[in-house]
Amino acid sequence: MLRQIEGSRAVAETVARCRPEVVCAYPISPQTHIIEAIGSMVKAGSLSPCEFINVESEFAAMSVSIGASSAGARAYTATASQGLLFMMEAVYNAAGLGLPIVMTLANRAIGAPINIWNDHSDAMAARDTGWIQLFAETNQEACDLHVLAFRLAEELSLPVMVCMDGFILTHAVEGIDVPEQSDVDSYLPVYEPRQVLDPADPISIGAMVGPEAFTEVRYLSHLRQLDALELIPTLASEFASTFGRESGALLHSYRTDDATTIVVALGSVLGTIKDAVDRRRDLGDKVGVVGITTFRPFPFEEVRHALSNAEKVIVMEKAFSVGYGGVLSADVASATHDATIALHSVVAGLGGRAITQQSIEELLDDAAHDRLRPVTFLDLDLGIVETERARIGSVRRSGPSAENVLSDLGTVASRIG
Repeated sequence: MLRQIEGSRAVAETVARCRPEVVCAYPISPQTHIIEAIGSMVKAGSLSPCEFINVESEFAAMSVSIGASSAGARAYTATASQGLLFMMEAVYNAAGLGLPIVMTLANRAIGAPINIWNDHSDAMAARDTGWIQLFAETNQEACDLHVLAFRLAEELSLPVMVCMDGFILTHAVEGIDVPEQSDVDSYLPVYEPRQVLDPADPISIGAMVGPEAFTEVRYLSHLRQLDALELIPTLASEFASTFGRESGALLHSYRTDDATTIVVALGSVLGTIKDAVDRRRDLGDKVGVVGITTFRPFPFEEVRHALSNAEKVIVMEKAFSVGYGGVLSADVASATHDATIALHSVVAGLGGRAITQQSIEELLDDAAHDRLRPVTFLDLDLGIVETERARIGSVRRSGPSAENVLSDLGTVASRIG
């Protein structure tokens, strides 16, 4: 039943209905409301049996999750931004040990300079950790993906990260159909771990592995990720049968059947892109959208098929690799390397900058008239950039660029001359 509810609260209720046995977390915006809500449910007794563990850091949150999962508990945590970086050693360990932990990543920019708003820098920093990464376009999909994530994690014995855009989704109040407990119970079996520390059957988890076996162990992790590409469509189909709506596919296409220009993106920006595409369609442009839900493992074959008839592909990134370029663009380029497609990377929304429908429409107009460069920073203020570049070139002690730019914009009281 649809309810007006905050995205974070809806995710918290959904996670609770997945019956986690251990929840451990350290608060960091914009993840905090999720963990607060789950903690309140545990304290009130509505989520039971479940142990909610307050820890002293994000590193401890993931470390406790690893211990809980190793002991056979269904474990959940959540984080964002610098919190993810702080737990990164343990994030790698969770994947390397093959532990089916589910974690919400409330996507937020990584500093410096400090910024609490949304982009995908944190998720991109973790893309090679061995975690499955699923991106939500809407709060409804964010809820649904958590149910699928527990099922997927426990079937493959791999951790799953559900990425939802911080503030844009986490703090938005809208109509959401929070999954019913009976439907979740029907879809998500009682947890039966593939590996567990059991005094009655002693084993070790996390043994030292030398050169004689390390390659094979890592390759097995790779194969389990690839298995996810086969399993996710099946789980998505079962989800649709159980819950009466589609969610959790590898990717989804919008108005691409006859599209000659296709925009590819992750997360909540897809809604704005679809509105802009509708507008350009009214003007006669053959444009469409491909939204990627499963970012890791990357669905190369499905992306190649979805873009096979396109002449131009615009990849919209909410993060980029400094000194290199777009991360998602590199994956899409690899998927389409044998096709005669003009590929353009557009970096947008960094640090929470608004991505407007008007800007996307103008971008699509530039694409239609072959005015797009290989890499574009959407709505970049080149005047501000050139002013700071000139300052750096003329003054040895030019000062910190972040503070200088804020001063040039008139948002701080003093500046370096």
